[in-house]
Amino acid sequence: MFHETDIAKLKFNPFTLIDKKWMLVTAGNAQKCNTMTASWGGLGVLWKKYVSFIFVRPSRYTLEFLEREDYYSLCFFDSSEQKALNYCGSHSGRDGDKIKEAGLTPVFDEAAPYFAQAKLVFLCKKMHGQRIDPACFLDPQIDPQCYPEKDYHKMFIGSIEKVLERDE
Repeated sequence: MFHETDIAKLKFNPFTLIDKKWMLVTAGNAQKCNTMTASWGGLGVLWKKYVSFIFVRPSRYTLEFLEREDYYSLCFFDSSEQKALNYCGSHSGRDGDKIKEAGLTPVFDEAAPYFAQAKLVFLCKKMHGQRIDPACFLDPQIDPQCYPEKDYHKMFIGSIEKVLERDE
């Protein structure tokens, strides 16, 4: 069971949470959804709103869902779900039901699906989406180090509409 919490009362390190513990980015509906493990992204303030920003490569199946839907979720887990995060980061939803195979339980009572096993969920409404343009890189090392395949991410910025914490 989850309860809504005030975003201003959260206490965590977003760098550790995203980079080290990872998150699942999920979009879709009860008929069809997909998720992907991500360690790139951020949380902050933009356009007078609390926002998340995520980056998705064009090859990722989840991108289709993100482009189609108005909302997405970011789910954060404790270390007991690391195996599920690894699975979701190394398997495609195109090839089967990776959510089921990862042992995750989707919940569909909000604008975007999220997972019953999550400890913390951000429900985000898309505000902006744009492909990364390599012509705009100011650091010449980014392109060869991060994009040897020239598969530039699409960035989404979403307003954080609701934060859910799982009851203990």
